[in-house]
Amino acid sequence: MEKRKVGFIGCGKMAQAMVNGMLQSSFMQREDIFASTKSMESAQMIMETFQIETTLDNKQVAGFADVLIIAVKPHLYGEVIQEVSSYVKKETILVTIAAGIDLAYIESKMSKEIKVIRSMPNTPSLVGEGMTVFCANDKVNENEIAFMKDLFASFGQVEMVDESLMDYIPAISGSSPAYVYMFIEALADGGVRSGIPRDKAYKLAAQAVLGAAQMVLETGKHPGILKDEVCTPGGATIEAITTLEQNHFRGTILAAMESCNQKNKDMQK
Repeated sequence: MEKRKVGFIGCGKMAQAMVNGMLQSSFMQREDIFASTKSMESAQMIMETFQIETTLDNKQVAGFADVLIIAVKPHLYGEVIQEVSSYVKKETILVTIAAGIDLAYIESKMSKEIKVIRSMPNTPSLVGEGMTVFCANDKVNENEIAFMKDLFASFGQVEMVDESLMDYIPAISGSSPAYVYMFIEALADGGVRSGIPRDKAYKLAAQAVLGAAQMVLETGKHPGILKDEVCTPGGATIEAITTLEQNHFRGTILAAMESCNQKNKDMQK
């Protein structure tokens, strides 16, 4: 597949996770990645950590990139796009990774027609286990979509969806690692409460979550069936499940996701 250069405007935690994933998978070479940051300190840190070229000048990155990933906070998108618009090459694919930034918004801010990918990756990309969901405008051709799928797949799993679903992706995969970390922390606290050393409790809890997730992905079984297979009649697990249900475990997750969805909608107003 045709070699392309990737630029990052902004290189915070999410962008760093993507860079690390691309490099660890050997999908990209270091000389083909260029990132801009807000401060010399952060530029130095990125350069030392990933051995990629960095700058404080967003326009340099825009002129370099065949795939330009805008990795700044949502409220800065308009300002950044106005700054770099005239430096973006005609065939460059512009990629957003921020919640609430839709294709039409990017197209309206550019001074010319532009290929746009709207994406929502997540931080497990740092260890090659990310989940990225994306959609594209009608300027992006099939070969370019195939390239972007490969790029996203270099640090995890990837799915393409209709844009009408993109506002709901943060709640289920973009933000949800934070919910899972809280679950792991709670499991570990319970282990510590029972006398298990903290480091071992974190390992036991995290591996249980990892293994359970792999069971869902690899067996193809419904999560409810897998849950039932752990629950022996009259046993300790069904007792724990009963307590979770009595305390609205699933309802609380659904409510949290709805809060996430609502916040994303509010940010677009």
